[in-house]
Amino acid sequence: MKPVSFFNATLLSLSFVFLSACGGGSDTPPLGTVTGVVTLDDKPLADAEVTFQPEKGRPSLGKTDSEGNYTLVYTASDNGALIGPHKVLITTAVEAFSDESGGGNDREARPEILPPKYNAQTTLTAQVKPGANTIDFPLKSKE
Repeated sequence: MKPVSFFNATLLSLSFVFLSACGGGSDTPPLGTVTGVVTLDDKPLADAEVTFQPEKGRPSLGKTDSEGNYTLVYTASDNGALIGPHKVLITTAVEAFSDESGGGNDREARPEILPPKYNAQTTLTAQVKPGANTIDFPLKSKE
């Protein structure tokens, strides 16, 4: 069986997030809001994907802005993450995308600049508590 790339796993997770938002029910489990800053070698890390994967259940996703700030999204209408322990993946890699419709939405590939211990072989974890959580990730390019 072919391994699933991190990008494809994230895309699949996003699909579940948006599809679940279409249900319209109030089946959302208790969430804690999660914000924070991701830095690389003490500098803000822009355009990184942040994924919190709980032991069971749907992941929450966020993207860093130019200052490294992120906010996790659980569904299209709910910010936050499931309460409890999470494995955290942070990636800067982007796969190329060709917009065959001619809409000009092509995207060039961008290689991963972070060590595997932050994504493919992550050692990052976080504990989400009820209420507001600020969880920063001061990453290092070499250790």
